[in-house]
Amino acid sequence: MSLRPLCLALVSFVSFVPCLAEEPVTPKPSAAKPTDDAQLLRLFADTLDQVERNYVKPVDRRELLEAAIRGMLSKLDPHSTYIPPADLDRFKTSVENEFGGIGVTVTAADGVLTIVTPLLGTPAYKAGLRGGDTIVEINGESAAGISVDDAVLRVKGPVGTSVKLKIKHAASSETEVVEVGREIVRVESVLGDRRKPDDTWNFFLDEEKKIGYLRIVNFGRHTADELRSALGDLKRSGMKGLILDLRYNPGGLLTAAIEVSDLFVSQGRIVSTAGRTGQQRKWDAHESGTFEGFPMVVLVNRLSASASEIVAACLQDHRRAAIAGQRTWGKGSVQNVIELEGGQSALKLTTGGYLRPSGQNIHRSEGAAEKDDWGVRPDDGLEIVLSADESEAYQTSRRKRDAIVAHPDNAPSPAADKLDKQLQAALDHLQKLIDKDSAQPADNKTAQKSPAEQP
Repeated sequence: MSLRPLCLALVSFVSFVPCLAEEPVTPKPSAAKPTDDAQLLRLFADTLDQVERNYVKPVDRRELLEAAIRGMLSKLDPHSTYIPPADLDRFKTSVENEFGGIGVTVTAADGVLTIVTPLLGTPAYKAGLRGGDTIVEINGESAAGISVDDAVLRVKGPVGTSVKLKIKHAASSETEVVEVGREIVRVESVLGDRRKPDDTWNFFLDEEKKIGYLRIVNFGRHTADELRSALGDLKRSGMKGLILDLRYNPGGLLTAAIEVSDLFVSQGRIVSTAGRTGQQRKWDAHESGTFEGFPMVVLVNRLSASASEIVAACLQDHRRAAIAGQRTWGKGSVQNVIELEGGQSALKLTTGGYLRPSGQNIHRSEGAAEKDDWGVRPDDGLEIVLSADESEAYQTSRRKRDAIVAHPDNAPSPAADKLDKQLQAALDHLQKLIDKDSAQPADNKTAQKSPAEQP
């Protein structure tokens, strides 16, 4: 193998695309001498050539190159990863919150493929599929013993086509074959605590006291629009206070985090980034479209990360919301997504770190101590830690309330389970803020509604 074709292949392999977390940066010129680079590339080419020609059994060149890429990235940080062609569609789905399918989540246990819940308004929901139903056959082939991944591959397909499912309904134990069309399915990212009889979300935690509750499960392209719509409904219904639940939220798009923060803060810094190039990027709030005039509590826990930490830090630094729960994960690094092979694969590369409005660091570096500045800490008196049993009980209750199951028409909404310890503490604190606000003179209320100055 000659060195020149390999070098050309490596040069033409990479092209930048609009990033998910930040705009791509232009790297500084390498300090290494050209001769050093050539020697290193020759070493790599010679090694590859020797393995291909002399290894004890045939090896696939692509597998070797992908392994080399992963090995290179393993010397960086856990968030810099290579996304091969086989995983690229799944990665895009996680970012876009959209995919072509029927709109149902499933689980496989003891060889039985069971529907967890359909997504509201999707083809699966319209076809009458509900949580607890089991899938017996997919397009005439038995679904017994198959994995979730195999089931997804069988059910997904081109938009406009359909799939035949033999379903055993949990409510009646009857079996029927339904043909479900495939459409573009959008996954909700803004949810409530419980559902209404029509299966839509009730965004009030306490309708009598007018306390709203919005749960963001990830930050996708449509999150800000969903949140804006829910907030509008709550304000029109007389909301007096809001709990924003970011627990178990792993993050998502920087743009979504900025837009969500901008909905609650009318001026000042939202977030900034600093990287190796020395160029700092800053994002500030805009006054138009801000939702003000009510107190807020943001719930976080140790699994709140990335974009959710940006929102929590922004609202805390601007004193727009009280923070309750547990200290967050501390994932405050910026990843750019770079297209490889003309868009067939991709590279997710860490290029910087997020800074909260106060200028403090969000990212928890390797070896960081508990006393160091990273993540988002709850406000004084609002740190509430759930035990392992309490966390498991919450997760079980949450899955039960999230699922759409069969029930008689016009049935009353199911009674909500007892609030978990963290949510109850957030509710109690929010009520104190509402009572305090109600007791103040009108001129003081007006002053409170003005945005806090930038820290």
